[in-house]
Amino acid sequence: MDLDNIYCGDCTELIKEIETNSVDLILSDIPYGISVEDWDVLHNNTNSALLGTSPAQLQAGKIFKKRGKPLNGWSEADKKIPQEYYNWVCSWVDDWLRVIKPGGSVFVFAGRRLAHRCISAFEDAGFIYKDMIAWNRLKAAHRAQHISCIFDRRKDYVTSEKWSGWKVGNLRPVFEPILWFMKPYKIGGTLADNVLEYELGAYNENILEKYSQKSNNLFNIESLNSDRGLHPTQKPLKLMELLIELTTSKNQIILDPFAGSATTLIAAMKLERHFIGFEKSEEYYNIAKKRVCEVKNSLNQQLFIF
Repeated sequence: MDLDNIYCGDCTELIKEIETNSVDLILSDIPYGISVEDWDVLHNNTNSALLGTSPAQLQAGKIFKKRGKPLNGWSEADKKIPQEYYNWVCSWVDDWLRVIKPGGSVFVFAGRRLAHRCISAFEDAGFIYKDMIAWNRLKAAHRAQHISCIFDRRKDYVTSEKWSGWKVGNLRPVFEPILWFMKPYKIGGTLADNVLEYELGAYNENILEKYSQKSNNLFNIESLNSDRGLHPTQKPLKLMELLIELTTSKNQIILDPFAGSATTLIAAMKLERHFIGFEKSEEYYNIAKKRVCEVKNSLNQQLFIF
């Protein structure tokens, strides 16, 4: 498989073409399994209302335009969703362990609701769960509804007054977990030995200052206007660059099996790393391919000028 390319197809099949112990970092915003879009429905428990749209959602515009499942579910079968998400992660995580080099890091964006299932699947496959980084997005849409509004629609104004100030749903989701895993290094060896052999296993603390971050596991990075509009779950370019520089050196190889609009790949190019990306959706693959080509051409022009 050629470096510095994005491929259209199912990552669970494409990754089998990558050599064992050949990738230095896997950085990917995987589906959360919370039914954001069709590609995020990773369970067999469906309902005619799933991904439907209500008049209130139409009024909300781009935010929350599809209906997911309520936390309580619609049926007893919905209780299986966490287990089904775990099974889905298990279906590809062994190949992630195979392709990454000893001491190599894996950063996974996983939703708060099912992150624990993702962690369990990675640990069961043999990865070391190193840490959870808290990405503070600084801004986040909030859809928790005042329960008094529900009673108002029922014209039950006495109950509405009693529950004034109470909401249904969750708190504003400004925190996004980034799961940090590492492939174990040689038994009986040391991390320092692994750094000498593979140049992997340590992290570059000095790079945090470049991104105005402190030396802790809380990253405060806001999405810019340029980080929006290409994919419904698009992540900030600056955040991807930080994670890449934190754990890799120039000319090392970055893999993103769920490339989306190619933000990880763009970050790798700008930081003089090689990359491989997979994207199953033809729509987003075309967006990603165009974006990658544009950045490649821009970087080549800069090299020509200098």
